[in-house]
Amino acid sequence: MDVRGYLAEEIALDHADGLLSRRDALRSLALMGFTVAAASALLAACGSASSPKPMPAASVTPRPTATPHGPGSVPPAQAITYPGPAGTLQGAWAAAASPRGGVLVIHQNTGLTDQIRTVVARLAADGFSALAPDLLSEEGGTASLGDPAQATAALARVPEERFVADMRAGVDELARRQPGARLAAIGFCFGGGQVWSLLAAGEARLAAAVPFYGPCPATPDFSGSRGAAVLAIYAGLDDRVLATRDRCVAALQAAGNVHEVRVFPGVNHAFFDDSGPRYDAAAAAEAYRATLDWLGRHA
Repeated sequence: MDVRGYLAEEIALDHADGLLSRRDALRSLALMGFTVAAASALLAACGSASSPKPMPAASVTPRPTATPHGPGSVPPAQAITYPGPAGTLQGAWAAAASPRGGVLVIHQNTGLTDQIRTVVARLAADGFSALAPDLLSEEGGTASLGDPAQATAALARVPEERFVADMRAGVDELARRQPGARLAAIGFCFGGGQVWSLLAAGEARLAAAVPFYGPCPATPDFSGSRGAAVLAIYAGLDDRVLATRDRCVAALQAAGNVHEVRVFPGVNHAFFDDSGPRYDAAAAAEAYRATLDWLGRHA
């Protein structure tokens, strides 16, 4: 996918929806290399296509994670390093007590955050050992970049080929830590798009994949990963990503992948992120249950 374009539109839509001030949006776009004129034009274009929808104050308060274990009741993920194609990669790892499979977790556009580490830990508590690679490892890791805007800008400069290579290295490490286990990948927002890209790159070791509201590559071909059963999760109000859904579904059908599409009505992009303003507890809980069921059946 066009990572820079996707991330820039995401910033512009966050501004249009009242989640990001104009000043912060312009700063973020400037960090990505946009001139003031180009950034202003993008904000205006996205604003004209989206009525501002400021979120109520209560919705920006992080809520308990949608897990049967309850917040704070699972051991935290462990920071690890492991070999990558161009040096050492960083990641978050959690081992299940009695593994039912292994899951690669791909982070959103702000890098490897505490929220993603929580997802890793929750999956392990539910029987799936999980590894979240930091796709900004070559830049020193997400934590070294200072703030989310810097992380997003750094991701926008990375070529897609490097993301795929680093994700493949993550699959290598997951297989090393869980020998013989069936493997899967899930991802969120930008990370959901990267899961689609990993499938399109022909990663044949995946038995299952669950991209959450991830943009589809321009011309996907999943024939090299036809063994992966795909649960594609979308938000009903997420018009931009929904517009790419049919392209990915057609490619899944052409390749013969087992697949299911779930669209959660009345919620928006990033509804699963309990640290963000679009979080929806009911939809997140249902999506998590569906994910565990899918992994249980296919991974």
